[in-house]
Amino acid sequence: MKLERLFPLYANLKKYESHNWRQDILAGITVSVIIIPQGMAYALLAGLPPIYGLYGGLIPLVIYGIFGTSGQLSIGPVAISSILLFAGVSEIAAPLSKYYIELVILVGFLAGVLQLLLGIFRLGFLVNFISQPVVTGFTAAAAVIIFISQLKIALGISVPRSDNLIDTTIYLMHHITELDWLAVVFCLTSIAILSVLKKINKAIPRSLIVVILGILAAYTLTHNSLAGQLQIVGGIPTGLPAFEMPSFSIENILLLIPTVLTVGVMGVVECIGIAKGIKRDDQHSKVRPNMELSAIGLSKIAGSFFQALPSSGSFSRSAINDEAGSKSGLSSITTAVMVGLTLLFFTKLFYYLPSAVLAAIIIYAIKNLFDIKEMRSLWKSHKIDFSMMAVTFIITVFFGIEKGVVVGVMLSLAIFIYRSSRPHMVRLGRLPNTEAYRNMERFEDAICPEDVLIVRIDNQLFYANVLFFEETIQNYSKSRPALRLVILDASGMHNIDSTGIRVLTQLYHYFKKRNISFNISGAIGPVRDIISTSELLTLMGQQSFFLEIHDAMQFYSTIEKDENKGWSEDAVQTNF
Repeated sequence: MKLERLFPLYANLKKYESHNWRQDILAGITVSVIIIPQGMAYALLAGLPPIYGLYGGLIPLVIYGIFGTSGQLSIGPVAISSILLFAGVSEIAAPLSKYYIELVILVGFLAGVLQLLLGIFRLGFLVNFISQPVVTGFTAAAAVIIFISQLKIALGISVPRSDNLIDTTIYLMHHITELDWLAVVFCLTSIAILSVLKKINKAIPRSLIVVILGILAAYTLTHNSLAGQLQIVGGIPTGLPAFEMPSFSIENILLLIPTVLTVGVMGVVECIGIAKGIKRDDQHSKVRPNMELSAIGLSKIAGSFFQALPSSGSFSRSAINDEAGSKSGLSSITTAVMVGLTLLFFTKLFYYLPSAVLAAIIIYAIKNLFDIKEMRSLWKSHKIDFSMMAVTFIITVFFGIEKGVVVGVMLSLAIFIYRSSRPHMVRLGRLPNTEAYRNMERFEDAICPEDVLIVRIDNQLFYANVLFFEETIQNYSKSRPALRLVILDASGMHNIDSTGIRVLTQLYHYFKKRNISFNISGAIGPVRDIISTSELLTLMGQQSFFLEIHDAMQFYSTIEKDENKGWSEDAVQTNF
């Protein structure tokens, strides 16, 4: 059993049926014809020679295939990770330089270590603090940045290196007359072919087809002296990558910490989100987030020893992998084998591949990053979330990717703290001819006697929200001059800490000084357990706790009829 948990591939293969082998192998081959051109394109996007994108589709896929828990997730080079790498490392070294390549490989290793540690120590839940609106805003901004970065290739204009997106855009506008019409034709034609082929059949290997057509067209034009200054990929090394240690140094590690954090965290968000998002009817694989983190981290670490472009989860390739019927990590390993065969025998075929075609593949792929539907939904129903998304988008576009990620994370935490500090609280009233108590603001016929206040809190009661909780109840009580009974409906309170207990104690004394009874109803098991071990139970007495609001109201009515009778524990349906 332990072996199966450590090696999910082994566990999946044990459940295999005869036809599953064929499905996984065919799915792996299908994904390979997509990852090869995409790998080269995303390597260029990251500021690396195309060969490093192919390396990114080799060892990492084998490692993930063995240790990953999702049979459908396809990892490898992706646009977001590539642009994050470029944004961070290009500030330290010149793209395509030896030093730049060493830094990118080191980022892969360090990001892998970060993800592995998150998995080992079961800290994957931390990524939940990055809200989806922030991710939406960031990915939309990344799409804009990626588009501008590829536009210079699609137009064939040589643009001076700049970290400012606005400067790049202005330069392109001022030098638009210098565009290479042949590059524009290659790019637009490739995008048109990709779009048409997708409408015909999504299963068609669109990227591979435009790569083949681009190579044939560029080869023909070059040999007829019609290619002009058309930029092509050129020579790509043949053979598998050699084992090579990443270039470690304390100085480099310190310089790369911001990039490592952004690449590592966004990689986790992508991979876990995609793995969970792809639904399967069968039970061949169950996604285990912490094991996924470990697998993703190990794949990056192993890949860094073979010069791989740092990998992450690809939604488009994962969807294709799923549609092809992938059941286990064997499909990922099959893809790696196909990439390996390409490296051994077919890299020379890519010599005449136009860079404009690779730019077209990237531009076409990033259109899904700009989620207009999600933005409209946020605007209609969640204005605060829309604001978070908009701020993240603006900061990322105008001030850089790393700043956008940092601001996005800070916004997520700030909104989380704000919402946690202001729990939903309502006053309840009884519906006529029932024992049901509902929010008086939502139910107009809900009534509550003038001498009674019933308040419900729909959250845990802990140190971050006790001040708001206490002030709200006291303000409610001040609006009822004849108040004699306060009932706290704790049915929506799923937890309480020591500060919460202290505030309930303070409220008890606050109301006691005013000759007002303070009672609690509907506390659930975990909350009852905490109260029963605290001094609050002794202070208030069991007669102050009820299973239902109606029990407390009935008991209060009984006491009202006979003030001399006093509270009787035998007459109370308590929680304890």
